[in-house]
Amino acid sequence: MLTVGDLFPEYALQAVVSRTPGEEFRIVTAQDHVGMWRVVFFWPMDFTFICPTEIAEFGRRCSEFRERDAQVLGVSIDTHYVHLAWRNSHPDLADLPFPMLADTKRELSTALGILHKREGVALRATFLVDPEGMIRWVEVNDLSVGRSIDEVLRVLDGLQTGELVPCNWKPGQPTLSTPTPATQTA
Repeated sequence: MLTVGDLFPEYALQAVVSRTPGEEFRIVTAQDHVGMWRVVFFWPMDFTFICPTEIAEFGRRCSEFRERDAQVLGVSIDTHYVHLAWRNSHPDLADLPFPMLADTKRELSTALGILHKREGVALRATFLVDPEGMIRWVEVNDLSVGRSIDEVLRVLDGLQTGELVPCNWKPGQPTLSTPTPATQTA
């Protein structure tokens, strides 16, 4: 599995970007978001139970990622047609503000090493990729456990400080590199 310090693989995948007839699909590549942070999250497959809770929450919180100059990209092994059908049939997914990428040939999932060994679907993996294309954080959950969007945001905030961040740190708290008021000199 690719991990922290590895370059995120190149990709060019068909994606659902809209529900407007004639504007539903486009190819999304790594080059589309050069110079930005990317939050690339994978779910096993469409029309399941845990997946829409995660996808919908990323959708609701997408503006928080945008404020951090981060592009959210959702990916599964389903086709772009299945993604569109799911968006059309599930009210929580209808107006997603990020692309749903179709890794139908499993090329990106395979390159990342996140295919479930028995099921052949992508694990619940989340990658934070910096503006230079380097993986800075990876979280992989079992198929039966959803991820925490709060934790993805917290880690992104921590990485973007460029400083040392202690356990359970939250934005606004001092980092280990930030002098506390008692140690500052006037």
